[in-house]
Parts: sequence; C-alpha cells; structure tokens
Amino acid sequence: MRTALKVLLTLVVIAAIGGYGAYHYWQTRLQAPITLDEPMLYEVPPGAGFNRVVDDLEAQGVLADAWAFKLLTRVEPDRVPSLKVGEYSLEPGMSGMQVLDKLASAEVVTYSVTIPEGWTFQQMRAALAEAEKLAHASAEMSDDEIMTALGHEGEHPEGRFFPDTYTYHKGVEDLEILRQANQSMEALLEEVWADRAEGLPIDTPYEALIMASLIERETGAPEERRQIAGVFKRRLERGMRLQTDPTVIYGMGDRFEGNITRADLREATPYNTYVIDGLPPTPIALPGRAALEAAVDPQEGDTLYFVAKGDGTHHFSRTLREHNNAVNRYIRRR
Repeated sequence: MRTALKVLLTLVVIAAIGGYGAYHYWQTRLQAPITLDEPMLYEVPPGAGFNRVVDDLEAQGVLADAWAFKLLTRVEPDRVPSLKVGEYSLEPGMSGMQVLDKLASAEVVTYSVTIPEGWTFQQMRAALAEAEKLAHASAEMSDDEIMTALGHEGEHPEGRFFPDTYTYHKGVEDLEILRQANQSMEALLEEVWADRAEGLPIDTPYEALIMASLIERETGAPEERRQIAGVFKRRLERGMRLQTDPTVIYGMGDRFEGNITRADLREATPYNTYVIDGLPPTPIALPGRAALEAAVDPQEGDTLYFVAKGDGTHHFSRTLREHNNAVNRYIRRR
C-alpha cells in the first residue's frame, strides 16, 4: 500500500513539474548501478509478477528504488521486460534495468553432470541422484519403471545411454537427462551401424552395442580399441569363448570386491564369458563413440589373446603358448 502511494505521489510530482528535470531524475534511477559488492544468484520463482520481483530485489538490497521501476509500468509499459522463471547471476556494476533485462533473458544459470565412458547405468543413476539443483523424479523408480517412462518398456537399461557431459538449469528432471542420453545413444548407434565393416560376426545394432561395452571396459587406450575388437571378432568367428574379465565382474554385481578368483571364473552367470558362448545378453557398461566405432570396424590381424601389462595397455598374442608366457610375465610375476 505504501509503495503504491509512493508511485502515485511520484506520478503527481512529475505531472506537476511537467518538465525535463523530473523525467531525467526518474531515468537516472532506472540506470543507477545496483548495490552489490559481489556476484549474487537470484531466482525468479514461478508465478512471480514484475512488481513482486522488484519489491524482492529491493528487500534483498539489490535495487535502491523499487518505485522507479514500478513507475515504468504506468508511464512506459512497453519498456517493462517479461520476466522468466529461473536462476540468474547478477554482477556488481549492472544497472537496475540491466538486471531486469537479464531476468527476462534466457541467460539462466546452468549446471552440469558428467557421465564418463565405461560407467554402468547404476553409476549414472548415482551421479544424477547427487547432481545439484536437478529434480530427482526417478529417485524412487526401478530401472524397469525408468525405461517405461522413457518409452522403452521391457528394455534393459545398460548401455543405452550415451556417456557425456549434460547441462541443465535448476528444476530440470533427471528423467530429461536420461532421455537426452538415450536419444544420443540411439542416434550414434544408428550412425555407426550404417557405416559398419562387412563380414562382422554380429548381426544387429544391439549386438554392436554389447561388443562396444566389452571394448570400453577392456581398455582405456585409444589405439587399442580396434585391436581388441579384432581379437573378439576372430574368437567369435572360430567359436572360441571371449573370456573377458569385465563380464565376470559385471555378472558378480555387488559381490565384486576388487579381485577375481578362479572360482569366479568358473561361476555360471549369464554374463561370464569364460562359461557362456558368444556375447553376454546385454551390454555391461555405457560405451563411448570410439568403442562403438571399433566394434563395427575391428582391426584385421591374427591375434587371439591379450593380457593387461599393468600400465593401461595390453600385450597381444597369436598363440596360447605366447599368451601364457605373457601372463607369466605381466600377471603372475606382478
């Protein structure tokens, strides 16, 4: 009520003076620097009108003369910006009008969450659950419920989300990040499958996704991805089991504590490629572009085995004897 009276009195004064001086003073108040000494995060809440925001900015010590901006709605309504919901960063030195223009822009504060290549879907869910300012709509949902919400009822979630850095603003739902990641993976998988090499021992894009997840989990060395893909290709062609440790680990689930025993290698899980023939039933991780491209374009050669050297790379062998020697050198001695 007092603010409305102040605006009314100001209008009367301007009308009474009827001169340039009063108008000029009013304009200087609109362009006066805000009273901030350091950057400030300000949020325009849903449903907040112009006058309410101006009052709040004055109450928080940002604007010194809320009346001047309310007067704008009466005298020059075309200059009143249409404020948008969201968080904004206000900087010292901005004028009051610059602040309001920013609150009417799309320059909302953004946040990001990074999903590394090779993470599992459960790790992705955990990262989203901890992401600041993200609305956690899926927190109480099962994996199956999430896939149904995304329009993929009955599909296993592993591997179907592209690992990347995703940006968002406050209030965006985690399901939206998942939707973006899923759409990105579908588009990329379609792209690389269309450009696949001939004669692959895999028949579908989904099998390529599974293969890519194995490659992703086996090596972080970019130059090795196609080599490992070549080994897997030749083993599948010859009816040899893939015998890759990451599938054993994935099949163990929460029981894995950092080491694989001989008993683990013999355990019959759906994912243990020391026991099952061919590929596991689903991906075991979220593969990146390079792993997907390697899966559909394996490197030619005659190697059938590889063993980790302990430095992030692998020793590749053509024969079992050579492989056993490499195991003695790089694993048993270590």
